[in-house]
Amino acid sequence: MRSIMLRLVPLLGLIYMIAYIDRQNIAYAKLQMVSALGLSEAAYGLGAGLFFIGYFLFEVPSNLLLERVGAHVWFARIMASWGLVTILLAFAKSAAAFYLLRFLLGVAEAGFFPGVLYVLTLWFPQAHRARAVGVFMLSSALANAVGAAIGGLLLDQDGTLGLAGWQWVFVATGIPAILMAPVVYFLLPPTPHHAKWLEPGQKQWLAHELERSAEDVADEGSAWKTLMDPRVLLLSVIYIGFPLAAYGLSYWLPTIVQGFGVSNTTNGFLNVIPWLLVALALWGVPRHAARFRNQTWHAVGPALLGALCLVLSVVIPGNAAKFVILCIAAAAIFSGQPVFWSLPPRFLTGARAAAGFAAINSVGNLGGFVAQAVVPAIHDRTGSDLAPMLFLATCLTAAGFGVLAIERRLPPVRTVQSQED
Repeated sequence: MRSIMLRLVPLLGLIYMIAYIDRQNIAYAKLQMVSALGLSEAAYGLGAGLFFIGYFLFEVPSNLLLERVGAHVWFARIMASWGLVTILLAFAKSAAAFYLLRFLLGVAEAGFFPGVLYVLTLWFPQAHRARAVGVFMLSSALANAVGAAIGGLLLDQDGTLGLAGWQWVFVATGIPAILMAPVVYFLLPPTPHHAKWLEPGQKQWLAHELERSAEDVADEGSAWKTLMDPRVLLLSVIYIGFPLAAYGLSYWLPTIVQGFGVSNTTNGFLNVIPWLLVALALWGVPRHAARFRNQTWHAVGPALLGALCLVLSVVIPGNAAKFVILCIAAAAIFSGQPVFWSLPPRFLTGARAAAGFAAINSVGNLGGFVAQAVVPAIHDRTGSDLAPMLFLATCLTAAGFGVLAIERRLPPVRTVQSQED
């Protein structure tokens, strides 16, 4: 398992880091792009949120195609297409073009994150998956840290080679995705059987453990029938709270820090801090959870802590105190998600797992649309900073208790034999 973790997860994590930067660069481009295109905050939030509509519509078909053609082929296609659309965003001249390209970016990236979750079920037995997902999701924290550092710097390149700073944000973050596409195609093994760096004995042990993990999962019909499974539907609704809080926080954090009166570059480097704490939490929480057969509270606890901190970040006076609380909120919101994603494989395998992951993620990520479209509207309507945070906190609290409720309806987790070669 250590060999697989070191060989496979960093490559998948690097892809995710590039994807996350391309998804979140909009938070920094916003600081100049709003005035450049003549958009209101709410209109810009709507355009940013259209990414999640395209993502929602094409997530399940994309993941089912991945299950058929292989991750190395499909991930390479996804990277090339999302890199191209990201670069094209730099040359949007109108609100309509911005809206269209954000929607197409969601279409291009659809299937990647749930695709990775499905791929991890092919390599990691159930008891190891939360830790694997946690290490993989470290990339989202690193992406936010890197994106924060370079986002401010790119904005300050305003006028270089005739491009505005917000245009550089899209161009510089889109190119790596295109360059990585062929690398992924040639380096990502389709299955453990194709991994040249695993010994025959290791492959045999892994196949045995994966079979044992699948023994508790009943075959309940086709992949498309999975979409109507009550447990999948419930997990989809529950998951909305996590992206809603995460994107609500990450989308507004640069704007909140800008209110401290700092430069774009300083803003970017200050925003590195919360994502470094997220990285530590994503490493530590799943690792601690692995000691317990029932890991549920390692998803519920962080969700409730994150909800509390979101509210406190508005109530507590002082910019420094607000920033510290937001850092804790970010770590809490993200650190519970690896344990959440260990729940679907307890009743889904194969093509049904691919469809289930995609359905849960696609519906749940509509929370990102709500965060970037509805949350600004709440702020504009009420004129209050507290109202949006109360909304985010309520949704995150509901998600935490939802995890507690759904876990009781799932098969228990089996222990696995150790193989740390």
